[in-house]
Amino acid sequence: MIERLHRYFLDVVKIELDRKDVQDINNVQAMILYNIGHENMTVGELTLRGYYLGSNVSYNVKKMSENGYIEQERSVHDKRSIRVKLSDKGKELYAILNAMFTRHEEKLEGTKLTPETLKETIQTLQNIERFWNAQTQFSAMTNGED
Repeated sequence: MIERLHRYFLDVVKIELDRKDVQDINNVQAMILYNIGHENMTVGELTLRGYYLGSNVSYNVKKMSENGYIEQERSVHDKRSIRVKLSDKGKELYAILNAMFTRHEEKLEGTKLTPETLKETIQTLQNIERFWNAQTQFSAMTNGED
């Protein structure tokens, strides 16, 4: 179910990109861009915050940089670390995506997806996350015996 919802969500983002005639960035890259937002962060921080795989983030950051959506610079303190932030073009796309999310929030009014049910759903997903995380910690401590 979660995988299906994720796929539908990415389809919604793709439709918005197509509607705005944005052809030089894909839906996954657009969501990475949205997660960068107004911050200046390392690729490692982006990986941790967005739950992306490191190699995928590195590839997508490179593509977004080539297409002018983000700016990259080496960290002054750690030359191995690359900091990323949105360019003006990236900020424009961020605004488009943010407007889409605002429209979707407005469309939720009057549906069964109330703030209360959404809050409850988020809490349930966080509980599942904690449960699975505990299982991985338990398995690591017992060398896979459970």
